[in-house]
Amino acid sequence: MDILNFLSRELQVFLLSILPVIELRGAIPYGIARGMNPIHAALLCITGSMVPVPFLLFFLKPFFVRLRSYSIIGRFEKWLTERTVRKAGNIKKYSLLGLIFFVALPIPSTGVWTGSVAAALFNLRIKYAFFAILLGNIIAAFIVTMGHIIVLNVF
Repeated sequence: MDILNFLSRELQVFLLSILPVIELRGAIPYGIARGMNPIHAALLCITGSMVPVPFLLFFLKPFFVRLRSYSIIGRFEKWLTERTVRKAGNIKKYSLLGLIFFVALPIPSTGVWTGSVAAALFNLRIKYAFFAILLGNIIAAFIVTMGHIIVLNVF
């Protein structure tokens, strides 16, 4: 990450956690590897990864409706919608509880970005979806941090 060397490691970790795909699943290990206290890295990452959530919850649905009017982009929107619905079937089935567990799973293609898309697609109330995503994100941070601490102590 030589590109980001002009930023403090805390800001690097915070900004990495905002990015889709990386989120806190990648940013916590990065922060710990850069010498941060694991709890400090986890708290920064929880905060950073939640930054896009309100925007996604408020603006995704109208944005998708708008995209449908453009043929090429509309096909992308349709693909993304179908992919999210396929991956997030338990959210539809279990509502907010499903959303919590979906976001909490620290595996690829789950997390706050996909959870926010799913919450918007399944018309979950924004206030409840936000707190479900937050709780799932806290659980994911705990799992990733503890897993990293265990691995570091074993090896």
